[in-house]
This record gives sequence, structure tokens and C-alpha cells, in this order.
Amino acid sequence: MKNLLALLVFLLPFVLVPILEAQDNGDFKIARVQYRGGGDWYSSPTALTNLARYARENHPISISTRYDDVQLGSRDIFNYPFLFITGHGNITVNDSEMENLRRYLENGGFLHVDDDYGMDEYVRPILQRIFPDEELIELPADHPIYSNVYSFPEGRPPKVHEHDGLPPQAFGLFHNGRMVLLYTYESNPSDGWAYDQHSNPQHITDAALQFGVNMLMYVFNSP
Repeated sequence: MKNLLALLVFLLPFVLVPILEAQDNGDFKIARVQYRGGGDWYSSPTALTNLARYARENHPISISTRYDDVQLGSRDIFNYPFLFITGHGNITVNDSEMENLRRYLENGGFLHVDDDYGMDEYVRPILQRIFPDEELIELPADHPIYSNVYSFPEGRPPKVHEHDGLPPQAFGLFHNGRMVLLYTYESNPSDGWAYDQHSNPQHITDAALQFGVNMLMYVFNSP
């Protein structure tokens, strides 16, 4: 496993060439999306920092522990291989922003959307607009995101928040055979990443961070 991870990290710069410009110190940066509509895009501000730190300290991943906030309609999104969206409420995306996001995903970028509860009814119609001919597909239990580093034998993302008591689900949006977007619903792993802001049992926090590592390794090492 160590040899495999070392090989994957060696190949990482070549995988990211289409989307990512050179970043400082040889570390790649990830970004959180600032969106319109009144939803709290800024919730759990330590989540990405803690996830990146955990990934960096436990695996040979050259990731910066500092992230940036970017607007969906900005060309700046093309500077990041990974974008993250979360919140509890409304999100609005106009045609220009949608086209910008579509080009970003077509050119090798990846978006993770994590429903922090109350976002689902607003975000699903937007996700369906990105590639109208494609549908959100629930990831099967044998998808690599559940086993590429850490094992999730039930084939589901971790259940961090109870929310409506429904089972946790992870949906993928695919374009030309590549998963370009992950949507986590009734799971809320980013709440577990923000362990300094939320009180979760340690095993839940660990599972959330491990799922995050699986996601990062999948994103940065998929063709």
C-alpha cells in the first residue's frame, strides 16, 4: 500500500496539469466556493484546513493546509483542482456562473458538495443543470472511494449528523466517464472535519477524516 501511495503521489503533478497552474511551495491548494442566494457558504470554516492537515500528516499528499475562498463565476476557480461547497440553505447560480463551472469540470476540475442540512432542495436542481443529459447516480458499494485507502465495508459515507435520520448517501455526477462531482447527503462529513467546532464522538470524527482522504486520493489520482 505504501508503494502504491508513493507512486500515486509521484504521478499527481501530471494528473493535474490540465486544470492546475503551478502553486507555491510545490503544494496544491483547494478552495471553498462562495455562492449567492443567502445560504451560509462560510459554515464550518476549519473543515478544509483540518482535513488537509490530517491528509498531509498521515499520507504522502502534498496539500496546503491553507485554502482560498473563490466565487463561482470567477476565473480563479481554474487555479484549483478541488472545489468545496457546503451550507444549510439557499444557493443561486446564474447562467454565467453555471457555464464557468461547467468548463471547470470539463477541463479536469472536481467539485464536492456537502449538504450541511437544509441545502438539498436548493442544490439538486442546480446540480442537474450542469450536464443536463447526465443524472446524479448513487455510488455503488464497490466504488473505489469506499476502499482506496480506508475501508468503508458498508459502501456508504459516514453518518456524521443525524439530520432526518435517513441513511447517508453519496452521489456522483459523471462526464465522459469521469466522476466530476460528489454530492454527500444525510452524511455531512465536513462537520466531522471541523472537529474543533462540533462535538462528535472520536470514531465519527475519524471516519469523516478517513472518508475525506479517500475522496482526495480518488480525485487526484483518477484519469
